[in-house]
Amino acid sequence: MIAIIGGTSLLDTASFTGWPDATVSTGFGPVVMKRSGDNAVFLQRHGNPCVPPHRINHKANMSALKELGVRKILAINSVGSLKTAIRPGTLVVPDDFICPWHIETFFDEEARYMVPVMDEAFAKDVFGICRMHTRSVRLGGTYVQTTGPRLETRAEIRMLKRFGDIVGMTLASEAALALELELPYASVCSVDNYCHGIREIPLTMDEIFANVAKNARMIERILTTFLNRNAA
Repeated sequence: MIAIIGGTSLLDTASFTGWPDATVSTGFGPVVMKRSGDNAVFLQRHGNPCVPPHRINHKANMSALKELGVRKILAINSVGSLKTAIRPGTLVVPDDFICPWHIETFFDEEARYMVPVMDEAFAKDVFGICRMHTRSVRLGGTYVQTTGPRLETRAEIRMLKRFGDIVGMTLASEAALALELELPYASVCSVDNYCHGIREIPLTMDEIFANVAKNARMIERILTTFLNRNAA
């Protein structure tokens, strides 16, 4: 079984129409997702009704996927670009992440340690699928996770662009927990805007929403190819 994790950018996607809901009980709370037989599941990370990113129950989400016997996870993440060369409309398949200010872990009661390394082979497979649909895709890059729900200040972006390539609010938490559960995790990050202050033109939420809608159609095609390849 494979899992697709999506955010608010996939709320209106038709990719999972007809998939029935399934509820999984975990030690961290119940999780509702859509399931296609024994082959694939789709998890809306924000839940229904949607909660903001700082309130997502990542432990419950990852535990539910493990409980179902998921063997790998493809996440779709909406991000802002920290680099002028990474334009809105680009896809990035990151190979590392930064989030030292908030580290999600299942190891609250025991001294266990894990070296966080994302799955290189899986990322290359995902990159290859993306290349079938667009040339505006990058393999590799560092994702910086902020807490949200507000966007970052200009001063924060000036600091973060020294260390990362893209910014979002969810990937690092998901990836860290997936790695603890030994679940291969890869992400397709949809660059929907330049971060606040990267350009002189002020960033607006209308611009972000317009780019999310524009990139969503391409993401749907990528997901269809991924499912056809992996859920047979």
